[in-house]
Amino acid sequence: MDLGYTVLVVPRREVTFWRRGDGEGSVRAGDGVQGDVAGLDGVGRMEGGVGSGLAGGAGDRFYVVADGDLPLRNVRELAEEVGEAVVQVRTPAGLGSGFILNEEGYLLTNFHVIEGENDIRVEVFRRRGGQLERTLYRSVRIVALNKFFDLALLKVEEPGAGPFRYVRLGDSRRLTVGERVFAVGSPLGLERTVTEGIVSTKARELQGVLYLQTTAPINPGNSGGPLFDMRGLVVGVTNMKITFGEGLGFAIPVERVREFLDHREAFAYDNSNPNSPYRYLPAPRRAIEEPDRAARE
Repeated sequence: MDLGYTVLVVPRREVTFWRRGDGEGSVRAGDGVQGDVAGLDGVGRMEGGVGSGLAGGAGDRFYVVADGDLPLRNVRELAEEVGEAVVQVRTPAGLGSGFILNEEGYLLTNFHVIEGENDIRVEVFRRRGGQLERTLYRSVRIVALNKFFDLALLKVEEPGAGPFRYVRLGDSRRLTVGERVFAVGSPLGLERTVTEGIVSTKARELQGVLYLQTTAPINPGNSGGPLFDMRGLVVGVTNMKITFGEGLGFAIPVERVREFLDHREAFAYDNSNPNSPYRYLPAPRRAIEEPDRAARE
């Protein structure tokens, strides 16, 4: 029997947000779901480990998405809270920043930070006994790469390295122009540097790609580090600045990060393929010579 319409079933865990039919506002996916991220104590601390709130990758709880209605706090408190989840990424060619996504040691940085390198080291800063302890991990695997999004997924693989403190992802679409944000990273190698600014615009087009523009000072070494809102949620990944100006920094919106993580299998790194993760074959030549010759004959 033809009802005249098609019913499409979408699993609840795949829904990012929805809007009520009465127009009274949108509802975040996961509102009221048992184990919601509001139960987190600090950064990535909860009973049961990773998995509070909704996560990407078909519900595999690979990363944590927090409730955007968390209370606003000051930079001093938030920087103290998220500091252990921000890392320094080192290669023979230079260094950048990154942030840990889950307690298993998966972390995100920029593609250009590790481009052409496979000898990667990650420096983590932990607070123990009131003191800050620096740990350098030398066994780091490249998991996935997306050159066009300028994103790279890595994993610390040293035995007994975890569990790690990790960040929570937010929603850059809820930002407003003029809203305060702050970045944490290693500009010019100065690790754990915190810089504060505002959102200048939410959709700055550069070479066909949209970025968040911010006045938070960003310098070489900040690349791959997180841009936080005043709830302590990652809303972007800092990746570039205009060098001949001041307060002109840019970050990759967190929605693009989530898309990359949700489909990380498609961007899986293969060190046996020098073109990994992409290989573009030459375009086929137009076959016009043979018909022309046949016509002449």
